[in-house]
Amino acid sequence: MTGMQWRIWGLAAAGKFFEGFVVFMTGVAMPLFALQFQMTPIQHGLVGAASLAGILVGAVGLGHMADLFGRKLMFIAEMVIFVIFLMLLAAAPSLPWLIFFLFGLGIALGCDYPTAHLVISESIPSRLRGRMVLSAFGFQSVGALAGTAVGATVLVLDPTIEAWRWMFASAIPLGLVVVAGRFTVTESAHWLMLQQRVELAEKAAARLLDRHPRYPKKIKLKHKHRAAAATMPAPVPPERSIKALFSPKAIRATVLASVPWFLQDLSTYGIGIFTPTVLTVILGSHGASSAHHVSDIIANALPAARGAAAIDALLIVGIIAAVMLADRVGRIPLQILGFIGCAAGLLIASFSADYSGPVQTTLIFIGFMLFNFMTNMGPNAQTYLIAGEVFPTHIRGLGAGFAASFAKIGAVMTAFLFPILLADLGTKLLLYILVGASIAGALVTWFFRIETNGVNLEEIDH
Repeated sequence: MTGMQWRIWGLAAAGKFFEGFVVFMTGVAMPLFALQFQMTPIQHGLVGAASLAGILVGAVGLGHMADLFGRKLMFIAEMVIFVIFLMLLAAAPSLPWLIFFLFGLGIALGCDYPTAHLVISESIPSRLRGRMVLSAFGFQSVGALAGTAVGATVLVLDPTIEAWRWMFASAIPLGLVVVAGRFTVTESAHWLMLQQRVELAEKAAARLLDRHPRYPKKIKLKHKHRAAAATMPAPVPPERSIKALFSPKAIRATVLASVPWFLQDLSTYGIGIFTPTVLTVILGSHGASSAHHVSDIIANALPAARGAAAIDALLIVGIIAAVMLADRVGRIPLQILGFIGCAAGLLIASFSADYSGPVQTTLIFIGFMLFNFMTNMGPNAQTYLIAGEVFPTHIRGLGAGFAASFAKIGAVMTAFLFPILLADLGTKLLLYILVGASIAGALVTWFFRIETNGVNLEEIDH
């Protein structure tokens, strides 16, 4: 690993950190939004779903641009968009603007889904690709924990209705540093070769692999079609539309990359964003909806935020397990095992509705902690990894972006409907539905399995 490879990895990891930070901090800030803007239940759902809807649009709307304009350009552009909307969000004057700015943040984060994966996977040796991609992705969990912790800290330091502005503004300085850093990375040699820009690709590879003492001393990239170029007609430009993802050669990869990720996001974002709400309902606290003063909001929010932080810590343990096992066990076995473990955790949590007191508290914490560990060891990590590996280079950004976008349909549905369903169906039935989604995810993974462990990206292309 050279210095440039580590730099690319770190700057990609920062993008995943910001996603967890913003999305999960929204859950902590929600009671303050509700009090300041006098939100209705539907508006609660809109705020919770806004950034996720933006991710949905950004992943497929901007993600494929990395195939057209290059990995580096979009790697920079998405972070510039993120910082601009983060500044606007911290100064949002009204609820409609708040929702719009959260949506704009989501667009930038959605673009980062395929782009961050591509810049790492196309810069890292195949034997390290799984652990390096997943360790960067793991910073989503670090961000989730940091977002919850920063939100709780700001509530203590600034117990006012405007405290949410400082929560989001706290990420701006780091965002500016990441923008500056992304200007310094090299373009993907894979992408440059696909554009027939061989000399630039060799320079990019040389810069990527620069070390002291220099090794290799000279880089010459082999173009598979160079020898035959004089005698063969010009190749037909590859199909780069959504239609290409549903061709006979790609449909299996598209289903594997998209459907399990959709089913996983139904549970992960519902449990993640609304863990404080679920804890409030199950543990019998006074909900934020019944509080009408800032002091009451903070009194309710802090215990729930602390409980959510304890549960979210298992996300980090889970991603560590994924990093250690992905290149040894394989993507498919871990995804299937993880889905089954998620179902078990949610089932344990559902039993808490039949008890009260310490038993109820123990069941909900054990269930949610098991869910968080298994989802990050399995489907939350592996779906991201698989989506960036199973498509050929010319549609890798498009395919990974489509899969992330399709998955976020599930996240948006959950974020918008979760508060409504929690009130209408109750905790137990809602958790049963999520158990079924996890079991379905395991089945789809098995029937459409494609193992990419140890396979280099050129083999995937051909």
